[in-house]
Amino acid sequence: MTVFTGIVEELGQITGIVRRDSDARLTVRGPGSVSDAQVGDSICVDGVCLTVAELHGDGFTADVMGETLRASALGDRSEGNAVNLERAMRVGDRLGGHIVQGHVDTTSEVLEIERFDAWRRIRFAVDPAHARLLVDKGSVAVDGVSLTVSAVGAAGPSGAPGDGDWFEVSLIPETLNATTLGALEVGDRVNVETDILARHVARLASFTSPGSSERG
Repeated sequence: MTVFTGIVEELGQITGIVRRDSDARLTVRGPGSVSDAQVGDSICVDGVCLTVAELHGDGFTADVMGETLRASALGDRSEGNAVNLERAMRVGDRLGGHIVQGHVDTTSEVLEIERFDAWRRIRFAVDPAHARLLVDKGSVAVDGVSLTVSAVGAAGPSGAPGDGDWFEVSLIPETLNATTLGALEVGDRVNVETDILARHVARLASFTSPGSSERG
């Protein structure tokens, strides 16, 4: 199983996108990420685990399936965009963030950005199905960056814009400078991967919850 830590190693850049009927071919510049890479290796691009199909002097090309384009924000990316890059974790490495699989669960829209002298608080919308997998002080990966959830909120009664389920993260200067999250603006769409432990717990609970049709 390929896993990542959510600690971005390098800011890469999309240098080419070839869109086809049901998939796309993405070329990314990332000298550090390909310094020891081979064809077939996995590299996390903005939170999406991609397989190296071709290597170039300072980057790589990967095929992106239609399902990945539909389920993630990679379909929004354009040539010239910066992307977060991380090579797969090796056995024996320090786990500086949390276990990230590079399997995007959902996408979220930036609702609010609160700027302070050296840090920012960002609020993201999240659909109800995934809101239940996010917990205050828990882990979440946003565009492949391992973050701690600083607050969560449930949908309110007014129905006003932004009055749905949401979660917040607080970004320190290092995260703002070393990842693409420092460039986010209200309305931007990001890839979200919830904690794998939360997903397993929710799955197990579905077998025993009242009215569940699942059987163990």
